[in-house]
Amino acid sequence: MRLVLETVDGVPLVKPGDDLAAVVIGAFEKSGLSLADQDVVVVAQKIVSKAEGRLVDLAAVTPSPRAVELGKATDKDPRLIEVILGESVEVVRHKPGVIVVEHRLGFVMANAGVDRSNVKADGMKEPVLLLPADPDGSASTLKAALDKAFGADVGIVISDSVGRAWRNGTVGLALGAAGLPALDDRRGRPDLFGRKLEVTEVAVADQIAAAAAILMGEGDEGRPLVLVRGISWTAPARPAKDLVRPKTVDLFR
Repeated sequence: MRLVLETVDGVPLVKPGDDLAAVVIGAFEKSGLSLADQDVVVVAQKIVSKAEGRLVDLAAVTPSPRAVELGKATDKDPRLIEVILGESVEVVRHKPGVIVVEHRLGFVMANAGVDRSNVKADGMKEPVLLLPADPDGSASTLKAALDKAFGADVGIVISDSVGRAWRNGTVGLALGAAGLPALDDRRGRPDLFGRKLEVTEVAVADQIAAAAAILMGEGDEGRPLVLVRGISWTAPARPAKDLVRPKTVDLFR
């Protein structure tokens, strides 16, 4: 078995209103790459959000009393906290320098994914970038365009870098997925010795996102597209939202 990952170069700086599918297809063509069945394209969340115009200018934000309070407790700009609260349904934990929330899409993450790095927008003094409004929907739209352009049945993963509760550092995580089993339920299948698996569910899309993050980088690399080839699956496609553990069965909240 062989797994190949390679960056798709030639991606221009994406701006609000850009046709993301056209940008991705153009980058593949410039790189001399094509797509085949069960190839997976990993797309950095940042270019999806930029194309969808998910930008807020902090200069135009007026913080609420709650945002001011949390800003003092976390040593963060209360305007930024106001944006974070607007994207969240619950503040899970906070301390100086850190605020962890439950995003409205169910993700438990720092800052609700609101990001200042590598963000620039015409007409905005202090732009920050939000997560896509519907990452699975964005992945489905992109898949349809790439399938048509390349005559293939591909998988899409929209990835972001996140921290983990029990480990230092960030890893790639799937926010959106289409065309592949983001979560593969293997319960009931036999192990090597014929014993039925009882709890095994594989976060396929997260594994792909983490692998692609090695090539994408975390700073000024400018590599938001990665082609992953060599994965095969027979399980039905499932969206990335299926990876989110409901709070009712979360033992840590």
